Amino acid sequence: MIKKIITSFLLLLCAITSAQKPVFTTAKIKNATVYFNAAEISQTASASLPTGTSEIVIKNVAVDLNESSIQIGSPSTVTVLSVQFTNNYISEYDTDTKSPELKRVRDSILIVQKEIQKVNNTINSENKTIQLLDKNQQISGANSGLNVTELMKMVDYYKNKQIEIANNINTLSEKQQKLNELLYKLQSKLEINANKQEKTSSGKLIVQVMNEVAGIVPLDISYLTNNASWTPFYDLRAESVTAPINMMYKAQVVQNTGIDWKKVKLTLSSGMPNQNNQAPMLSSWFLRDNSVVQTGYGMQRNKMNQLQGRVAGVAVESEELQKVVVTASPIMKKSSVSDYTTVAENQLNVSFDIDIPYDILSNGKVHSVSLKEIKLPASYKYYAAPRVENEAFLLAEIADYSKYNLLRGEANIIFEGMYVGKTFIEPNQTSDTLNLSMGRDKKVSIKREKVADKSGTKFLSSKKEQTFTYDITVRNNKKENIELLLKDQYPLTTSKEIEVELLQSDNAKVNTETGILTWQLQMKPNEIRKFRISYKVRYPKDQVLNL
Repeated sequence: MIKKIITSFLLLLCAITSAQKPVFTTAKIKNATVYFNAAEISQTASASLPTGTSEIVIKNVAVDLNESSIQIGSPSTVTVLSVQFTNNYISEYDTDTKSPELKRVRDSILIVQKEIQKVNNTINSENKTIQLLDKNQQISGANSGLNVTELMKMVDYYKNKQIEIANNINTLSEKQQKLNELLYKLQSKLEINANKQEKTSSGKLIVQVMNEVAGIVPLDISYLTNNASWTPFYDLRAESVTAPINMMYKAQVVQNTGIDWKKVKLTLSSGMPNQNNQAPMLSSWFLRDNSVVQTGYGMQRNKMNQLQGRVAGVAVESEELQKVVVTASPIMKKSSVSDYTTVAENQLNVSFDIDIPYDILSNGKVHSVSLKEIKLPASYKYYAAPRVENEAFLLAEIADYSKYNLLRGEANIIFEGMYVGKTFIEPNQTSDTLNLSMGRDKKVSIKREKVADKSGTKFLSSKKEQTFTYDITVRNNKKENIELLLKDQYPLTTSKEIEVELLQSDNAKVNTETGILTWQLQMKPNEIRKFRISYKVRYPKDQVLNL
């Protein structure tokens, strides 16, 4: 009777233990929707479940995720009771945390290391034996009182024993060397195999479920993580001023989720991930004028669609032009990339569905993803402001650019097969024309020289009068006609004590409010044009002006 009770108790205990044992499974990433500051990851997993309540431990999810965004999809026979995320799950049942291949190598390393330690111990013991023999030989020789025959026997003993021990040490040293070589090979193999292993994350989902039918249950997992992002990037190539611009639309994707994305279907979105379950409310949508004040040029609209910064280190002083920055890298043309990208646009964002599987490693490094290639019809003109820089800059105007779904980002530029630089595209404005700087063109030469005999200083009573005269020479060294927007300027004053008079402008369009002189030029190949500007400034002689 007692045996039956004990047997029943043990069976019940085993049943309870079995019911409490968690079921482990590893999630595999299927696709990822990457936003500017986050990513929605979709993974799949499967688990063999009994009927009743079970705890599923889903391994290999992102190390940092938004718990409120976790969604678990399961068959209708499975009810998800609770979901919990952790990076520190430890269980005695988690027996498959290491790769079997790596485990075998590690076990072999431990065995070899133990053998090396045994050999080292034996060598140390043999060395101490030699030291003991030497010491004993010295003591025996000094106090033995032995006759010659006995002394010779003792010498032979010590000699033979030392030879035996020395041979043992040599044999052990050879064994030690071979073991060290084997250890090095095993450690190298371990490193190579470890590098081949796909990175797995410490993130885990602990899912409590109620299952109606025993069997293998498929699971769909999705969640948001902030450890991924993407930024738009462009490659711009133009072969001549008569050819369209070939634009390669790219994305720079970075992820540090703890999971290597292997053969993943990517979707890149300009929208913001919806991280809560509150239904959105719409309010009135107002558009407001966003004007900026340009010192020295009065009020003008903020032309953010034009390029910002500097062109090859030169600030552009212009009513029409903003500053630009230029640097760049070579372009790799992929003619078929557009066939694998589907663009979806709504009022608020643009998304790119890419059919080509990509590998994006979890290393925090930038991974380049090609989206599509576009031919942009462009009209070109040159711009020069020789008062600032004696070089011409090529500008490209893109009309009706909104249909290309451009996003804010940097662009590399190559013109006529030469690296030009990097610029920045800002399409978020109301103008229907986008201005791009294609960099300097040394085939259009500009020279601005002061005319010494037409310039000088006079003193009139309490006044000082200075005259400035400059000659501007423009030459088109290209083989085709060009359009050039040439600008210069004369100073303005807000003081009644200072007088400025424009003496000569050579048919320039003069803006008296800004002091800008503008020439719209159509130039033939090898044509040379010259212009002269001259102005006079009169002011009190005790003042110092920045002329």
